[in-house]
Amino acid sequence: MTINVDYLNLCIQTLEGAFVQLQQIEPGEIAYNIYRAACVKEFEINIFRHAAKHALIDIDTCERWFEYRNNRNNTAHDYGEPFAESTLKLLPSFITDAKALTKIIETNNHD
Repeated sequence: MTINVDYLNLCIQTLEGAFVQLQQIEPGEIAYNIYRAACVKEFEINIFRHAAKHALIDIDTCERWFEYRNNRNNTAHDYGEPFAESTLKLLPSFITDAKALTKIIETNNHD
């Protein structure tokens, strides 16, 4: 079965773009809040759970993201400033893992 990763790639590109723009804007500006909200929204790529279920990634990689969420009792719909700012610190690692997952899926598509 071939898995289409177009939407996953779009989410990753959106997340990266918003994160890059966010770093160029001073906190407190309206644009900062817009890009921060976009980052937090795109952080909710729940494909990691399905990837672990099908042994595409290891459980530790998957659990790292869901453990963070479960410990915080928050979702992307809770855009409180402390939650959003703590999420931003995780984005570089999250983007790396999401890109790695995309490559794994694409490689398995060709097998």
